[in-house]
Formats: sequence, C-alpha cells, structure tokens
Amino acid sequence: MLKEILLLGNDALYKKSLLVQKEELDSIKGTVLDLHDTLIDFRKKYNAGRAIAAPQIGVFKRLIYMYIDKPIVFINPILKFDNKEIMEVMDDCMSFPNLLVKVNRYKECTVMYKDIDFIDRTIKFEGNLSELIQHEYDHLDGILATMRAIDNKSFYLKKQSKGSY
Repeated sequence: MLKEILLLGNDALYKKSLLVQKEELDSIKGTVLDLHDTLIDFRKKYNAGRAIAAPQIGVFKRLIYMYIDKPIVFINPILKFDNKEIMEVMDDCMSFPNLLVKVNRYKECTVMYKDIDFIDRTIKFEGNLSELIQHEYDHLDGILATMRAIDNKSFYLKKQSKGSY
C-alpha cells in the first residue's frame, strides 16, 4: 500500500530504528510491499528513486528496500568499510525531493544483512551503489544527508524542468 514519505523537518526522521526480530517477519513482509509501492509511486512523480528505508514511511525498523534491476531487501544491515577511500557526491533524498546535498561517502562498502527469509547474506557495493546504501543506512540511525553536508554551502535546489528533477 502506498505510504506517505516523511519530509525534512519531521522529528520522527531523527529516530534510531530497532532491529527486526525473526518473529516479526510476517509484518515486515507487509512493510516491504508498502516500501515497494511507495518507491514506485515516487519514481513516477520525480523520475528518481532507487531505494527507501523503512523510517521514511514511519516504520522504525532496520529495513531497507532497494530496487534497481531487481528488488533487494536488507534486514538489520551492517556496513563495513575495508577501503577508506572517500568520494564527494551530490546526495538526494525522497524526504527532500527538490534538494541536493554535497556529502562525502566511502567509495566501497560491504553490507552484511538478513534477506526476506532471514538468511544471512553479504554483498559488496562500489561507487553510486555504495553511496546509496550508506545514505539509506543513515536513515536507520536517524541521520539525514543534510547532517552530513560537507559545509554550510553544500545545499542546492534541483532545477525543475518538465518531466524531471
């Protein structure tokens, strides 16, 4: 079901999310469907959106839904950074769809997580996918990209044009 995305300024976005327990899997599967529907709706409106974290729809569980080529559900993810190389990126967010924030992110990361069947998995990301998972992971800890801005001049409004942002 389509859910409202919490927007910048909503105090709930700064809450730290709780671990998902195995006995919660049935309700989490419903949340995953809500995340999917909400992500797809956002894509239609803004021509953007690759992933969404549960806190963005008011569910304060450690759950991320990513849909690029195929859906991936990250339950209780843990990030590991073997390579400390940093990249500067323009970060955007469904919680502030018309704003870009210049932030530093790690170029590579490894994610240890449980899948939708609560099976342990590991995946490595580089480049823009590394940035994406770090951004979504921050939502689980109540951290927004605005809080990671490189400096106070790192904020940009997206140029509005027909059909894209």
